Amino acid sequence: MAGFQAYDKIKIIVVGDSGVGKTSLVHLICHNEPNSNPGYTIGCSVEVKLHDYKAGTPSEKTYFTELWDIGGSSSHQNSRSIFYNNVNGIILVHDLTNRKSHQNLRRWLGEVLNKNDAKDFNSGYDFDPEQFAGNQIPILVVGTKADLAQTLREKVISRSSSIAEECGADEMNLDCNDCKCLSPGSTNAVKLSRFFDKVTERRFYSHQMPQNQGHLAHTERRRGHMKMFHND
Repeated sequence: MAGFQAYDKIKIIVVGDSGVGKTSLVHLICHNEPNSNPGYTIGCSVEVKLHDYKAGTPSEKTYFTELWDIGGSSSHQNSRSIFYNNVNGIILVHDLTNRKSHQNLRRWLGEVLNKNDAKDFNSGYDFDPEQFAGNQIPILVVGTKADLAQTLREKVISRSSSIAEECGADEMNLDCNDCKCLSPGSTNAVKLSRFFDKVTERRFYSHQMPQNQGHLAHTERRRGHMKMFHND
């Protein structure tokens, strides 16, 4: 671990309902192989990955990426907020075969953004797009168990995520038991690398970005989203 001390670090939390496959996803991202024996996470588990920011360009630099796998059990709700400090990015995970887990992503994001406001998860938290506009934490939405979803409901694979649209976030669907889902050059691998780049940029290079650039981009995405629902 001594060698890792030379790298700047970014912290990304991975949240979603219990059993959606967060641990398997993190393992696949960090080790490029399926997790043969995933278990339920109690509290939090941290995996690490070295990410090359702007790989292949003169600006390339390696960063130490921490992926905090947050246990989704309701019994640990009161203690989860301690893991939400100094967060640089958020991965929202849902099970493509479980519609409720997708609906709950709003509550998970609300819980993270309101970490200092203790409420009951099932009734108190909800995502407020206007509140998020001032936070600008990069988000990635991941749907797991794509292999099962393909069998159960063909349409679920192509269904867009409303919360991803509201946040202006990338989203991807995959099977955590298939390492090809994140093979180099694949669509999912490109989206993941782009997300890591965005997190790194916000953490270490935001002072080089024009003021309010992120807010304006988010506003334009929201306008586009609203137009989709107001065309006559």
